[in-house]
Amino acid sequence: MPSNRAPLRLRPMLAATDGAALDDARLVYEPKYDGIRALIEVAPSAVRGESPRVAIWSRNGNDKTAQFPDLVPAVAGLVARRRSALLLDGEIVALDAEGRPTSFLKLQPRIHRHRTTARESARAVRDQPVVFVAFDLLDDGDESLRGRPFTERRARLEQRLGRTRRKLVWLSECAVGDGRELHARAQRDGWEGLIAKEATSIYHNGKRSPAWQKIKLLRSQEFVVGGWTAPRQSRQHFGALIVGVRGDNADEAEVPGLTYAGHVGSGFSDAELARLAKLLGPLSVADSPFTAMPPAHETAHWVEPVLVVQVKFTEWPDGGALRHPVYLGLRDDRPARSVTREGAPAGPADPSALDPMGGIDALAERLEDLEQARRRGTLELDGVRVAVGNLDKVFWPALGVTKGELLRFYVRIAPYVLPAVADRPLVMKRFPNGIDGKSFYQHRAPSPLPDGLPALPLRESPDRPETEVPYLVGGSLATLLYMAQLAAISQDPWFSRVSAIESADLTAFDLDPGPGVRFRQVLDVACWIHDELDKIGVPSVPKTSGSSGLHIYLPLPDDTPYEAGMLLCQIVATLVASRHPKVATVERMVKRRREKTVYIDYLQNIYGKTLATAYSARASDYAGVSTPLTWREVHAGAKQKLDPRAFTIRSVMGRLERVGDLWAALRTGEKANLRAAAALTTNG
Repeated sequence: MPSNRAPLRLRPMLAATDGAALDDARLVYEPKYDGIRALIEVAPSAVRGESPRVAIWSRNGNDKTAQFPDLVPAVAGLVARRRSALLLDGEIVALDAEGRPTSFLKLQPRIHRHRTTARESARAVRDQPVVFVAFDLLDDGDESLRGRPFTERRARLEQRLGRTRRKLVWLSECAVGDGRELHARAQRDGWEGLIAKEATSIYHNGKRSPAWQKIKLLRSQEFVVGGWTAPRQSRQHFGALIVGVRGDNADEAEVPGLTYAGHVGSGFSDAELARLAKLLGPLSVADSPFTAMPPAHETAHWVEPVLVVQVKFTEWPDGGALRHPVYLGLRDDRPARSVTREGAPAGPADPSALDPMGGIDALAERLEDLEQARRRGTLELDGVRVAVGNLDKVFWPALGVTKGELLRFYVRIAPYVLPAVADRPLVMKRFPNGIDGKSFYQHRAPSPLPDGLPALPLRESPDRPETEVPYLVGGSLATLLYMAQLAAISQDPWFSRVSAIESADLTAFDLDPGPGVRFRQVLDVACWIHDELDKIGVPSVPKTSGSSGLHIYLPLPDDTPYEAGMLLCQIVATLVASRHPKVATVERMVKRRREKTVYIDYLQNIYGKTLATAYSARASDYAGVSTPLTWREVHAGAKQKLDPRAFTIRSVMGRLERVGDLWAALRTGEKANLRAAAALTTNG
């Protein structure tokens, strides 16, 4: 049996990233698992009575047998009777508490264990169970099957494994000629994607072949670490990793300058920060390894570009940086010299990139033509077909604003609103007969959905599995216009992302004026809240609600419990209400509130609750838009008569052209230092 590093014959064939049709008789479709690729070599011992010999090899040729000792006897059992060798290709996948495949991140504690005691190894196996999902058979006894068609290799694999799922060795699912049902399940269940393989394809050791194609649902890939930034506030070790990729035509014999891809500052546990810091220290170099100097957010420290990390992201604009990157884990199965940009650039949140019909103007014109002709139509949006109709239906009777105008508004404001809802579950408040008709809330995504539209099963109560329902997830133009077609006027996202659903990355104050309260009074309360937040160094961004109130949002550090964000808002709200009882209140019951007061609602900050996001249309009588403001505008607003009715679906685009995206500060700026805030609040 080989040892240390694997020879070429033990390097797996790799898939290209061009994508493939979902209905092609020449293809076989399989789930794309979010694990680590592995070849497992198993052979009977030459000594009778001894257990078969097993070796587990990573994609990069590293021996991983010691990291996964639980797989050894399971795989050894496959040759116990026939006493002939096997070479299996597949994926090692982590399982969740219910025995279902889960995130690659869960494998991290096991992947990087090298020298470990038997007790530590047993604990790792117990704490994070895994399975090996086999999808190819390369050697069967003394016979190499690499030159045989994939379908023949698959048939031999099924003979050796059987169709019954074993405890630790599974046979991958496959669909011949039609991957649409698998694709729908992938969308529904949050898989990473599919692999499409030509039925006649032979196996090429260690090579990437267009005969196998990735059909990705989640945008993620490997990146090379070129540096790190200094930590801020309470974070330890480092603030963000500075990552990049090699050029497509670079010489693989060495690692040339990196092309900057972004700063990755979320997704790290305290333990992972410490582990990475130990790895980064010895790699320190004086000069940047990037071909062009990355933007300076904080003091940068450069490292030799040899570490490879897996990162999830929502978008990667051509020539720009990753948007909403989340660290998934460190990879030691991929050499840094081979990391290049995968697939076509994931463009910005811009209809001109998402809409093959020609961009914002063309899409808006098509919607207007359909409305004028009173016809239904189908929009092709990033591979998703969205049917629209009844566009001439009046939603705001006093203004004559139609459903078609609402859709056209969302087309034009999409570059601003999509980043605000990206990767967040959405709740719909639907107005099928306009703002004067009856409305209703809908949490569950409609069924069936257009093919390719993302929906994710989530628990409405985190500790009650029976409350799980599929939610629409924001971030795509197709989802945005599909919801508007269903008469969901506003965009109402959760305060957490699906990548960390039980942790809030935002928290908010909802200022709700009582009857007879002027907007100037709402602004006064907002200023008092801002003053208190300033005292404890907590950043915030205000916005109009799109109706009569105002919202104040605070960005939270990663992995913040919902309760922590709500507690901070409760403390500040109570403090303001106690100091200004004639104007502000935290009393929930309306009948107990003092007349003409502003209710500071902090109770929206719990799991599953929502507020209308920035740039969202609202069902107010003036067709308002929830519009971000500067604090200077808020503080001056009481004197200058700032009027929220000035921001409507017909006027707000002009403001955005002048002031830009004020809401972006929540994504790119400092996060609230909750420890410092708690200490100052307690002491003050």
